[in-house]
Amino acid sequence: MTVATPPPPVDQEDEEMLVPHSEFVEGPEPEPMEVAVEQGEVETEAEAVSTVENQQVEDPATSRFTWTIEQVSRLNTKKHYSDVFVVGGYKWRVLIFPKGNNVDHLSMYLDVADATSLPYAWSRYAHFSLAIVNQIHNKYSVRKDTQHQFTGRESDWGFTSFMPLSELYDPGRGFIVNDTVIVEAEVAVRKIVDYWSYDSKKETGYVGLKNQGATCYMNSLLQTLYHIPYFRKAVYHMPTTENDNPSGSIPLALQSLFYKLQYSDSSVATKELTKSFGWDTYDSFMQHDVQELNRVLCEKLEDKMKGTVVEGTIQQLFEGHHMNYIECINVDYKSTRKESFYDLQLDVKGCRDVYASFDKYVEVEKLEGDNKYHAEQLGLQDAKKGVLFIDFPPVLQLQLKRFEYDFMRDTMVKINDRYEFPLQLDLDRDDGKYLSPDADRSVRNLYTLHSVLVHSGGVHGGHYYAFIRPTLSDQWFKFDDERVTKEDIKRALEEQYGGEEELPQTNPGFNNTPFKFTKYSNAYMLVYIRESDKEKIICDVEEKDIAEHLRIRLKKEQEEKDHKKKEKAEAHLYTITKVARNEDLVEQIGKDIYFDLVDYDKVRSFRIQKQMPFGVFKEEIAKEFNIPVQFQRFWFWAKRQNHTYRPNRPLTPQEETLTVGQLREVSNKAQNAELKLFLEVEVGKLKYLFACLHNIQDLCPLPPHEKTKDDFLLYFKLYDPKKEELRYAGRLFVKGSGKPVEILAKLNEMAGFAPNEEIDLYEEIKFEPIVMCEPIDKRLTFRSNQLEDGDIICFQKSPAVESEERYRYPEVPLFLEYVHNRQVVHFRSLEKPKEDDFCLELSKTFTYDDVVEKVARQIGLDDPTKIRLTSHNCYSQQPKPQPIRFRGVEHLSDMLVHYNQMSDILYYEVLDIPLPELQGLKILKVAFHHSIKDDVIIHSIRLPKQSTVGDVIADLKTKVDLSHPDAELRLLEVFYHKIYKIPEDEKNLGPQDRLIHVYHFTKDSSQNQMVQNFGEPFFFIIREGEPLSEIKVRIQKKLQVSDEEFSKWRFAFLAMGRPDYLEDTDIVSSRFQRRDVYGAWEQYLGLEHSDNAPKRAYPANLNRHAFEKPVKIYN
Repeated sequence: MTVATPPPPVDQEDEEMLVPHSEFVEGPEPEPMEVAVEQGEVETEAEAVSTVENQQVEDPATSRFTWTIEQVSRLNTKKHYSDVFVVGGYKWRVLIFPKGNNVDHLSMYLDVADATSLPYAWSRYAHFSLAIVNQIHNKYSVRKDTQHQFTGRESDWGFTSFMPLSELYDPGRGFIVNDTVIVEAEVAVRKIVDYWSYDSKKETGYVGLKNQGATCYMNSLLQTLYHIPYFRKAVYHMPTTENDNPSGSIPLALQSLFYKLQYSDSSVATKELTKSFGWDTYDSFMQHDVQELNRVLCEKLEDKMKGTVVEGTIQQLFEGHHMNYIECINVDYKSTRKESFYDLQLDVKGCRDVYASFDKYVEVEKLEGDNKYHAEQLGLQDAKKGVLFIDFPPVLQLQLKRFEYDFMRDTMVKINDRYEFPLQLDLDRDDGKYLSPDADRSVRNLYTLHSVLVHSGGVHGGHYYAFIRPTLSDQWFKFDDERVTKEDIKRALEEQYGGEEELPQTNPGFNNTPFKFTKYSNAYMLVYIRESDKEKIICDVEEKDIAEHLRIRLKKEQEEKDHKKKEKAEAHLYTITKVARNEDLVEQIGKDIYFDLVDYDKVRSFRIQKQMPFGVFKEEIAKEFNIPVQFQRFWFWAKRQNHTYRPNRPLTPQEETLTVGQLREVSNKAQNAELKLFLEVEVGKLKYLFACLHNIQDLCPLPPHEKTKDDFLLYFKLYDPKKEELRYAGRLFVKGSGKPVEILAKLNEMAGFAPNEEIDLYEEIKFEPIVMCEPIDKRLTFRSNQLEDGDIICFQKSPAVESEERYRYPEVPLFLEYVHNRQVVHFRSLEKPKEDDFCLELSKTFTYDDVVEKVARQIGLDDPTKIRLTSHNCYSQQPKPQPIRFRGVEHLSDMLVHYNQMSDILYYEVLDIPLPELQGLKILKVAFHHSIKDDVIIHSIRLPKQSTVGDVIADLKTKVDLSHPDAELRLLEVFYHKIYKIPEDEKNLGPQDRLIHVYHFTKDSSQNQMVQNFGEPFFFIIREGEPLSEIKVRIQKKLQVSDEEFSKWRFAFLAMGRPDYLEDTDIVSSRFQRRDVYGAWEQYLGLEHSDNAPKRAYPANLNRHAFEKPVKIYN
């Protein structure tokens, strides 16, 4: 994994995030445990590992630590430490949160045990894996690996959501046996000099790709495609124009990415490309499968290339053809079908190398006995079935089936078996045994290895990177996201075979058994280039191959990037100075902001050298705003204790002699803080004679007001309740000893009111967390009203006592309260969660009833209780899985909050019955099996939660077509094709009759002949002394199976999952001695036959996570 940004504590729907846990580790020793017993043992490896970073790197010291935690069920602390173990001369320990670190997953981290006692600025780098061992089947152990630079600030690192607690504590899963858990940690410590200053371009000539969160799988594929020069040149030649937007054009985005990889000096971002795919942030944090992305991307590019000069490039590079055939043995009949492929999926399990996989691929299957082939007009015939290749492509992509579906566990497993692949692959071997008779034998199918894409980790998550030979020379390179390093052939090939590795014995003189551990990093995809085509494929790609408009665009982008880089490098020499003016307050108040005076992100900003005297800066201001220096007065801003931000005091004459940098230190001592100033300029009409002589009519700057200690500068906002508008009215100097009543005429003039208009005054005090705006007593002095420099006074016409006009917010405090709680909510239909349906302006204080009433009115629904709302997950950008219950939250703000983030999206759906009524019902999905019809119909039944099984059956009878009016219905609870519950009394049976379970099953040859149930189970009555031959007749009639098909079925008695096959003369009732036994001990009659129902597809790239979506490129 490569994500270094802490994710949210729950609802993680992306590649497994690696985060330091949020609690501070108080000391190097583990917390005392009263009941838990831990046994830790360390096995150490001091094996020299080749280094490729061209830096001073010591060989890593590697250790495996095993931690046995007994009496797990009695662990009652939030976090739990292992014993300390030493790797590379450093002390480490494993930290777990047995009940999760604020998530419903086990949380597990590697911790620096002596972090608090280490010297200042210590750091150490380690590559490590953590595992929970499956004590029944080791191959199902959950293992995750990562690498991290441990420091004082990040002294632990690992996985907040390591594995679901429900899986860990499930006794049938095998992770806890005898109340014991086994944790394994493998740690490789590497001491690296200047790890973060490594320059990939300088050391290797190549640059990497930045990881957006979980896009390492995409990065490894893009690097592989980029280093196929013929492909890169074709991408450059795809027609694009200077008016295209890379975020909306896949060809332009890919051209831009390839250009930057070719000419940039640092790692390249992929956000433009993923935006062109139509992906959002959620997609970028969702790990997918390399093979799936490769197919989708190539299909999309193939479509984009149609009608252009590079049409057909994808087919020319990657398309091969094979022939599927069925050939009868005893008659002259053969059926063939030609198919194309862009990549080949090769079995890993049971194959030692690529050649063994190809042998298996073309293996001949015999169709005989019960599995004869039905040839046209010739009936059932013995035949042989297979695949042969007509031609191979110039670039051969081999997908290794490292992930397979385990039907018994209903989950994916990773195959970490050793699997070898050669540097040169000869597909003409053994006289062309892989080739069809129609193949062109003049083409020499000798391939050389170009790329090895690696998956490191387990089925629950991991990391992808690639080993590539860009020019097919002896030098290999490792492309691991942003980092590119030189590698030798051993690292690129042999170390990616997988399998097991043996640690050297720590005491060679003793006959102790060497320890072996599984290697979880192994090849996942191979790219070979045909020797006869390599001159064409590995061609030169020059600047002339790149469209001129693209070169101009990207060079301009590079210049801007260089300029920003230079600014960043010189940032310590400059101070950002922001100057707010009266014009900014007029422009912003009542439009962009309502509280305080100005948004400093929207005022004029200056980048000023720190050494510039402030007097020189004032001259720059004079030129910029056409305000002479003598008319300028600057004020510092200050953040008050109530979190408001106001002008505090004017600069003193002494301060104006300082430099800009010194002035910033005076105003704000925080590092890299900005200097924020308010420019006060008095304006008015000049003296009459001067104005006449110079024909001046407008207001002009005047010298600043002579401010004394008794003078306060106050700012005024005017509120109009009729228009519900607030605007900036101006500012005034007042005497602290004066009274507000003395400035009423001036305020009326500023507002355009009549001189004697009655007005009310309010002080805007604060707005977080609540609005505080209080009336001002006009008869008290300004000082008695506790006013000071920078305070804000809101005023309005006094409401008429007997006025007929009624306003929503008649007074300033009410209006500010409304603005503070105002929220525009985007409503989306739950059926179309990506599209806004409509927007409503609501208040965060609205109750649940207020919100659904507004929604119902918007969509024209009479009954608001039929509206059901669902909150938005800010991290996944999806609806939350559970809807909001009726009046389940108090206010709109509760609906919109997601942890520490506030959303502005809600999803709605319209129900057919009121939500309170629906919440009182139990919804059942019932599959109805008709006694004489084959169709199975699914019915949704809603009944009160206190309903009985009889109520369910009564309701079902109103929905189904019964075979006769008095037909009886029986309700069974079925889970994974087995009957687990009988919610009603058994039928009245004869004294010697037995009611048994009958299940369909087959045996999976790839899973050691393990029994797999399928289809719909059923009850069946057997009679005392009844032989199997009679039971078979009744079962065939019940299931309506043809004689031909039924003759292939085998019958078996099963207990503990083991079949005991029966003969026609066997008395079946004698086998069933136990009653009411379910689960693993259950006894049942099994019908063994092939499953002819449509299969659920489980491709090699099946979801690693239950929430993973297929790869889609939308544009």
